[in-house]
Amino acid sequence: MTTVAEIPGVVTAAPVPVRRRYAFRVPSAVPLLFLAVAAVAAVAPGLLTGVDPLAADPLHALAGPSAEHWFGTDHLGRDVLSRVVHGAGHSLSIGAAAIGLAAGAGALLGVLAGLSPRYLDELLGRLFDVVATFPELLLALLVIAVTGPGTGNVILAIGIAQIPNYARVIRAQTFVVRRSGYVEQAVTFGLARPVLVARHVLPNVLGPLPVLATIGMGTAIIATSGLSFLGMGPQPPSPEWGSMLSEARDYLRVAWWTVLFPGLSVTLTVISLTLVGRRLQRRFEGRDR
Repeated sequence: MTTVAEIPGVVTAAPVPVRRRYAFRVPSAVPLLFLAVAAVAAVAPGLLTGVDPLAADPLHALAGPSAEHWFGTDHLGRDVLSRVVHGAGHSLSIGAAAIGLAAGAGALLGVLAGLSPRYLDELLGRLFDVVATFPELLLALLVIAVTGPGTGNVILAIGIAQIPNYARVIRAQTFVVRRSGYVEQAVTFGLARPVLVARHVLPNVLGPLPVLATIGMGTAIIATSGLSFLGMGPQPPSPEWGSMLSEARDYLRVAWWTVLFPGLSVTLTVISLTLVGRRLQRRFEGRDR
């Protein structure tokens, strides 16, 4: 058989080598290790530092990082490392509480919408869409404008702002499970509706929640820091990463460390949560290798 390359007058191009793309992947142990340290700081900060985060020392105000103060001191002479460690408790607890509120309410509303008659499902679906059109931080600010500042109100505001993210996913999952063969068979056998929901619907629609909660935790921490930066979260002198950034912004030119370390804490925590959440998502979808 004569090939194309053997035909006189026909010039064939050289084969183009296929380039493989190698994506850099951070080992899972790195973000997990950082999150473990952050969890220890939130639960038992005394294991990481024995310095009082509220103890002021005006004689050593705005002192740079040293062997005595690894992260330096702020404008009141307080140890920045101690405040960063103790601040993890405020930031992580507020974020976790807000995500718990959003996930619980969102799952309940999502299942309710997916199992309700068409008119109620349409009403709840349009409500989710309308709330989701607002930026989460803007919606949280609106809630705080009504309820006032404070830790509890920040949790409520961030939780309400994130409810549509969970409700829409659970609603879609409920539609899929509702039309599945085993649910239709259970209905045919006359299984009571509460038993059907508890035994067959809920266990199969709540699967995405851990993935959504892990990724959403990072968003909640950013929102917490942003609201605290605006003076609506835990009030000074309580150490919180956002409020620390707010206090340090006037000293950025002369004391960069007062901004760098709280900012790094927020950034690395959010990145770690996102990486872990993406890994959970790949495993949940069966794409983990």
